[in-house]
Amino acid sequence: MTSSPFIAFLPELVLLSGALVAFLATLGEGRVQQARGVALMTSVAAIIACVFCLGQEATLFSGAYRVDQFSQILKLVFACGFTLILLLSGNLQDIREDIKPEYFFFLTLSVSGLVMLVSCVDIITLVVALEVSAFPLYFMVAMRREREGQKSQMESAIKYIMFGVAANGLMFFGMSYLFGLTGTTSLTDMLPRLQPVIHSPMAIAGLALTFCGLYYKLAIFPFHFWTPDVYQGASNETAGLVASLPKVGAVAVLVRFVSLATPDNHTVAIMLAILATASMFYGNLIALVQKDFKRLLGFSGIAHAGYALIGFVALDSFGYTAALYYIIGYVLMVLACFVVICKVSRDGTNVSIDELAGLHKRSPLLALTLIVGVFALAGIPPFVGFMGKLTLLSAALDKGYVYLVVIAVINAAIAVYYYLSVVREAVFRDPGDRPPIHLDWPTRALCVLLIAGILALGIAPARILDTLSTSVAAVTGAPPPTTSTVATVTPPAASAVANVAR
Repeated sequence: MTSSPFIAFLPELVLLSGALVAFLATLGEGRVQQARGVALMTSVAAIIACVFCLGQEATLFSGAYRVDQFSQILKLVFACGFTLILLLSGNLQDIREDIKPEYFFFLTLSVSGLVMLVSCVDIITLVVALEVSAFPLYFMVAMRREREGQKSQMESAIKYIMFGVAANGLMFFGMSYLFGLTGTTSLTDMLPRLQPVIHSPMAIAGLALTFCGLYYKLAIFPFHFWTPDVYQGASNETAGLVASLPKVGAVAVLVRFVSLATPDNHTVAIMLAILATASMFYGNLIALVQKDFKRLLGFSGIAHAGYALIGFVALDSFGYTAALYYIIGYVLMVLACFVVICKVSRDGTNVSIDELAGLHKRSPLLALTLIVGVFALAGIPPFVGFMGKLTLLSAALDKGYVYLVVIAVINAAIAVYYYLSVVREAVFRDPGDRPPIHLDWPTRALCVLLIAGILALGIAPARILDTLSTSVAAVTGAPPPTTSTVATVTPPAASAVANVAR
């Protein structure tokens, strides 16, 4: 349904207005609660605006910005994720009191950039939105309180910035190739113009280099080096943000760029398969020896980025849908783990795995949240991690990538070991002299919401899979489905997924 530009742009206006008010709150002193209240009201208003605008379509800024079903669904995901992260960021124990208002301002601004990112259909606007979402994160990593003899947050921020600059430089170089081949910065016009030369070395090099900036966001090997250090050096709440929402934005933009390649472009598919394999093995094998829970989640995130990349290997709408579905589920799974980290942590310090000992006695709700999050990450049914992996592997199997499916299954088995070691500490160890953990009502609500979301997406995923598939088909130019999107767009293996989903 075509709408006025104002209505179509409403979620962005709400977030940008909220960021402006949050900025005003930073100008005074002792305005932490006001800044957090502004951010929380902005997130709720953004959810309402996104729901109101679902189904709206418009093209803005001379065709550089498109509001459609694909972008509106993801904006709703960002708005909901924004609310969850604000519930997670209650006391901000490891952020200095005098800069907490700035923290909420940067958080709102980063989410605003992510919301704009998914509507950008021009290279220029896409780069602007990408940087608006990224630069606040660089500052937020460095905002962690300094401890005596320890300035790891500054080292982490520098690594985050330097690797980001390098990856963005490669991405801009690749974009220049694509612009040189097609003579346009519009992704819509670029798609048909690129098809006649898509198999040429320059086109493949342009796509490969362009992917680099998005690989960095996803922490794909070999653009992963920043991940464990940033997770460990940033405050627990900031690490939860870095580990979740930016990955959804990266997958969404990757859908637009990978769809520039034709389904029979085996060179691009093989490149993606190699990177997925390397990410899965590297992340899972290094995670086996981690003692710090955040570092474990960092290396685990590299492996999960490899899983998500499996969907892109298929080079079709169902594969892209599977990747989006998986990464949305991953946001809930990893946030469930970070809730536990934030509440188990004493004075905002990092949490080692053995500090989770006896969590089932210290806080049963936190223990349940951790078990659900970890089991989902491990791919155990009936949680979203299982259905997400099943959908991804079906997409790859439909295209004949049997070896990739086998590799993914092997890696899932490796990951079960270190995930179960976390559960063992929480459930089967004695708490010793560790005190009980008392949860406030926002944390209780957050735990319930995350558990419900992980279960709902795993038990009844058909609706979201169909919705995502319809929107992705419109973006990639694939024919729209007629009955069941998941069953229609794909051959028998994906139909089996649809049957399981129902």
